[in-house]
Amino acid sequence: MVKKAKTKSVKFTQEELNTLQAVRNDYANIQNEFGNLRVRKLRLEQEVNLIDAREVELEGLYLQVQQNEQKTSADLQDKYGSGNLDFETGEFTPEN
Repeated sequence: MVKKAKTKSVKFTQEELNTLQAVRNDYANIQNEFGNLRVRKLRLEQEVNLIDAREVELEGLYLQVQQNEQKTSADLQDKYGSGNLDFETGEFTPEN
């Protein structure tokens, strides 16, 4: 059986303690920054999701406006025939 030698405690120097504390601080700062980056990334992902949802909504509205334009154009053409409209004066000039 091996006998364990009695260990004597050793006191680190202030410089050694400062170095170890600096390492601990560096780890803590890096972990904190990782956390901050993840929160920023999450917020950006949420914003992108909102933008994507609005884009889909606007695509639907765009299609509705196109359909409305086609119907209005067809109705006016049935009523007045083919021609040109001056939006400034509201005057319609039929084609000959």
